[in-house]
Amino acid sequence: MSFETFVARRFLKIKSRRKLVPLITILATLGVAVGVMVLIVVIAVMTGFQSELKRRILGIEAHLTVMRYNEWVQDYPGEMRKIEQVAGVTSVQPHVYAQGMLRAAGGLSAVMLKGIDPERAQVRVRMRGDHDLNALLRQAGTEDPQGAADVVLGKVLADKLKVGVGDGLLVMVVGAQQADPRQLPGMQRLKVVGLFDTGMHQYDGVMGFVNLKRLQHMAGTTDRVNGFEVRVDDVEQVEEIGRRILGQLGPNYWISDWKYMHRNLFHMLGLQKLMMYVILTLIIVVASFNIASALIMMVKDKVKDIAILKVMGASSRSIQSIFLRKGLAIGLVGICLGICGGLILYLILDRYPFIELPGDVYFLTTLPVRISPVDLTLIALGTLVICVAASLYPALQAAKLKPVDGVRFR
Repeated sequence: MSFETFVARRFLKIKSRRKLVPLITILATLGVAVGVMVLIVVIAVMTGFQSELKRRILGIEAHLTVMRYNEWVQDYPGEMRKIEQVAGVTSVQPHVYAQGMLRAAGGLSAVMLKGIDPERAQVRVRMRGDHDLNALLRQAGTEDPQGAADVVLGKVLADKLKVGVGDGLLVMVVGAQQADPRQLPGMQRLKVVGLFDTGMHQYDGVMGFVNLKRLQHMAGTTDRVNGFEVRVDDVEQVEEIGRRILGQLGPNYWISDWKYMHRNLFHMLGLQKLMMYVILTLIIVVASFNIASALIMMVKDKVKDIAILKVMGASSRSIQSIFLRKGLAIGLVGICLGICGGLILYLILDRYPFIELPGDVYFLTTLPVRISPVDLTLIALGTLVICVAASLYPALQAAKLKPVDGVRFR
């Protein structure tokens, strides 16, 4: 153990003549701990919200969407083979979108029907009951084309229409190909075979899944698709993979990726996380003022001891190091207590998601939490730097004291 560390420990242990010094030291430690704890919990909530939102969006949407300019894709099996040859692509599936109006005994509602191929689809949604989305739509492909088409609806949309599994619906598909374009599209029958619940109101309240072939038949486009949904092995490299796909398909296609589609949302969340980090760091800065106050009072209390140490040969640098290490010790104790408290609250929120959110406002219905080792390290290191910086002025004042000051001080 070094000389400076030994003296710093002794100064912390020896009772001060000034009773406020230990009290301010304890308050400073608790202030740092509370600041670190609050910062960890808030950053965990922001990170969890961002990660969960990304996971759910990529579970129901594709990493890349490939479309043809102003027209449907005709020879889509051949185009799919070209996309599958691109490095980084893991799966490709054709899709058809159709807007419509649903009618049930419980009322009317707009709907976005999405036709997917169950043999290729990789949609990851949580289903109500013991059901599998692909299995339900695979059975729908064997139905009578003239009969009611099976549909899997979002839970919020089903509640709005007051329908459940097994109930019938009527739908009018907007833009369906008609023999006479002057006529309105006719009503077609649907049967609810399943309900999905992503926890995101923007999907659960407007979307329904139908077998690709059935939706093509309903829209009158049996040999065409809107485009392709592509999934890749690295979702952070979608721009580069998209450029490779365009190189394969030519200039008649355009590509949209998940980053571009949701850039405003994720930029907003990233900016909010940064602002919360900056604002809550001010709590730690305020707590560091108590560290400075405690050390200043400790310097005044230890003038004679400092003078004796200098007479015995201690340098100004050693005296400065002693008080810096005292501030460092206070900061480390506060950081450890704050990390423990923050992780306990994090585990409670993760294990018991008792905070409910309105899905139509916050996208999610529960409060997700996730702590990143990088965020935890940045919080600890940032707090440590603030505590050491707060200790710098008292340490410099202590280093400036001369041996004669110990005689004058009474």
